Amino acid sequence: MLRMPALLAYALLAVPLAFVALPIYVHVPQLYSLAYGMPLAQLGSILLIARLWDALIDPLIGVLGDRWPQRKLSLLLAVPLLVCGLWGLLRPLPQQPGMLWLVSMLCIVYLGYSLAMVNYQAWGAELSADPHERTRITAVRESFGLAGVVLASLAPRLLSADLRTGMADLALLFACLLVLTAAVALLGTPAPQRSVPTVRLGIDLLAPLRQPAFRRLLAVFALSGIAAAIPASLVLFFVSDVLGAAAQAGVFLAIYFLSAGAGMPLWLWAARRFGKLPAWCAAMCLAVLVFAWAGLLGAGDSIAFAVICAASGLALGADLALPPSVLADFIARRQQGAAACFGWWNFVAKLNLALAAGLALPLLQVLHYEVGTRSPEGLHALSLIYAGVPAVLKLCAAALLWRDQHLIAEA
Repeated sequence: MLRMPALLAYALLAVPLAFVALPIYVHVPQLYSLAYGMPLAQLGSILLIARLWDALIDPLIGVLGDRWPQRKLSLLLAVPLLVCGLWGLLRPLPQQPGMLWLVSMLCIVYLGYSLAMVNYQAWGAELSADPHERTRITAVRESFGLAGVVLASLAPRLLSADLRTGMADLALLFACLLVLTAAVALLGTPAPQRSVPTVRLGIDLLAPLRQPAFRRLLAVFALSGIAAAIPASLVLFFVSDVLGAAAQAGVFLAIYFLSAGAGMPLWLWAARRFGKLPAWCAAMCLAVLVFAWAGLLGAGDSIAFAVICAASGLALGADLALPPSVLADFIARRQQGAAACFGWWNFVAKLNLALAAGLALPLLQVLHYEVGTRSPEGLHALSLIYAGVPAVLKLCAAALLWRDQHLIAEA
């Protein structure tokens, strides 16, 4: 068993890495649409293009990461890319940043994030040979990631009431945290014991996809991920325009992510008691019920939405802790390259987010939704895309997992 000081040193790095995820998924659309006046359709297209770039480089980074002797060195190389990219994204030099600036900064951030996350997740999968210990490592890492998400959710409002100033201060806070926690992780966590095979780039890049169980697991992960990414991209618009509670957005996000962290012990127990796949399926069913309820809300339903945030956060805890642990078990059984598998895993995760932002935002514009609208037609469209579509996708993911669980578990 990995000792607690080493586990904490490893998991702490998840805090600033979560900063990278949240501003791009949640804050950047709001920052560039409200503060800089970028149209939603244009913004959605930029996010889609940049996210596709981000997704496409993950499998390549993964297979090269398995050939690189030191995962720690890969993480070290990612630090300056992340600091410079997020700084430019949240503190743009042009007074009115355009498409070229936004695309450039997103590509730098995504390159650093991919280099860091693929090797960071693979490192965690290689720290233990015990299946339950892998779940423990994943759960602790994701709990720290959730703490980072909560901090990133609340920090802009706490740092400044002005949107631009709050985002700029968030970039500074991120840079300090990343340098500190990267140093702790690199010095305080043991390097995994693994062999470094000869490079066979074309063969090894596609090797995980040749496994039927991996493809089925990836399909479930994709459907479930798209279902989670759509509301993540639209939550600030939903809270502001449907609920009329823009000032409480940070509180709702905090409830959501804190509930996910608080629910981790429950999913760890359920995974031991019933198995990882049945526990994950149960969490998806809970998410379906929650999304269906959210679609019925309207102005003033803040208390009901807070309950929804708590319940959906509980389901999120399973989505964060269990799927990477299932993948780590697959890697151990089939002796697959950990970074190659996590490269494709992150490819799908980021493709989910690209599709969510790149399709949901333009679709809302087609359905006559505008930011700040009070039009019943626009609000109905926002509720439908925010809650109805994710409920259907989660239901499909749960059905697919239930059908293929034996093949995935026995691979």
